[in-house]
Amino acid sequence: MAAFKRFEEIEAWQKARELTRLVYDATAKGDFARDFALRDQIRRAAVSVMPNIAEGFGRGGNREFVQFLSMAVGSANEVCAQLYVALDQKYITEKAFGELVAVAQQTARMTTALAKYLQASEFRGRKFTPSRNREP
Repeated sequence: MAAFKRFEEIEAWQKARELTRLVYDATAKGDFARDFALRDQIRRAAVSVMPNIAEGFGRGGNREFVQFLSMAVGSANEVCAQLYVALDQKYITEKAFGELVAVAQQTARMTTALAKYLQASEFRGRKFTPSRNREP
């Protein structure tokens, strides 16, 4: 796995962005749009995945990055749980449910895989790499 220079390069972040877009699309229609509590909660959960990946990346250390990735996985799983509520309330079809859950699960799997990679890596993170620009 190559080193990332920007969080936007991380495939899990890209998948989380797709998940957020799909959740916003699904929650903007019909009765789902009028169930403000569920709509807002599932949107918050979906939106939470992207910034957790970005913030973890920005911390510069693998241990912190893994911690934020864990929170991102939790949020992706929260989206899945809330999708069951939306399905049970008939806010979304079985087909839409399946598609949304698949993207949420894929986001969680990709994020988990990145966390496992970082945990196994001997590289501790950018903030632990001596820089030529730092003063002694």
